[in-house]
Amino acid sequence: MKTIKLGKSGLEAPAIAVGCMRINGLEKANARRFIQTCIDLGANFFDHADIYGGGACETMFAEAIGMNSLVRENVILQSKCGIRPGAAFDFSKEHILASVDGILKRLKTEWLDVLLLHRPDALVEPEEVAEAFDALHNAGKVRNFGVSNQNPAQIQLLQKYMRTPLVVNQLQLSVANANMISQGLHVNMLDDAAVNRDGGVLDFCRLNEITIQAWSPFQYGFFEGVFLGDKKFPKLNAKIDEIAERCGVSNTTIAIAWILRHPAHIQPVIGSMNETRIKDCVKATEITLTRDEWYAIYMAAGNVLP
Repeated sequence: MKTIKLGKSGLEAPAIAVGCMRINGLEKANARRFIQTCIDLGANFFDHADIYGGGACETMFAEAIGMNSLVRENVILQSKCGIRPGAAFDFSKEHILASVDGILKRLKTEWLDVLLLHRPDALVEPEEVAEAFDALHNAGKVRNFGVSNQNPAQIQLLQKYMRTPLVVNQLQLSVANANMISQGLHVNMLDDAAVNRDGGVLDFCRLNEITIQAWSPFQYGFFEGVFLGDKKFPKLNAKIDEIAERCGVSNTTIAIAWILRHPAHIQPVIGSMNETRIKDCVKATEITLTRDEWYAIYMAAGNVLP
C-alpha cells in the first residue's frame, strides 16, 4: 500500500482510507474478518463518526477488532463530531468535548489520531472550537484535527484561533461529481462548470498542505447512486471498462485510480464493507493512469473542456 503525508501532521497514512459508516450492518465475525483483511492489505486507516449508527459503528469496530493497546498501535483512527440528530450542528466546546469522550469510550482507545468537525456549523464560535481542540490535544485525547465539507474562508476562520494546523478536509468527490476540479478548468468562462461553488477549495488545500479526503468516490449527485454499471453513464462505463480490461483490473480499481492520479494526493474514503471491493480499491494504488486516460475518463463522465 502506498502512503501519503496527512497534511502537516507528520503522519504517514495509507493512500486509501476505510469508511466505517456501515460496519454495524455486519455480524461481528464478518466485521472482524473485514477489518483484518483491510489491515493485511495495508489499509489500516479507519474513518468513523459519532453519528454513524448512533455510535453503534464505533462500538462494533472496537469489539470486532478486539481493541487493546497492541492493536491500537497498529491502526490509525479518525472520527468526526458536530452533527446532532434532530438539532442540526453543534461546534460548542461542551459538545465537542463530550462527543470525543463518547467516541473514545466506544472505540476503547485513549486517543484519536484525527478528529474532524462534521460539516460546518453556522453558529460556530472559532475561539470556542480552538479552546476545545487545545484541551483535547493537551490531554492527549486527540493528536490531529481537521474538518469536513468546509470552504477556504471557513477553514481560515478556524485556523486563525488554533495552535495546531488543520490537516484534513473531507469533501465529496468522484469523476461523476467533480465540480471542485471542473471550476478550475473553466476559469473566466460563462458556462455552468465555471461557477465557483466552494471558494476554490482544491487549490486552497494544496497551498496549505491540507489533505483532501474524498468521500462517496463512486457516487453521482448527493447519494443518488453509484455510477459504475449505471445505464445513465454509458460512455463513462465504456471508457472505464476499456481501461480496466487493458490494465487487467476491475472497473472499481480504475474509478479509484482516477482520483489517485490527481497530484493533490487525495485520499479516497471507501465505504464498502465488501472485501473484494476493498482489495480492488487498494489495487488502484499500484496503477498510474496516463494523462490521456485521466482526461478521457473525465470527459466520458459528461464533463467538458473549455
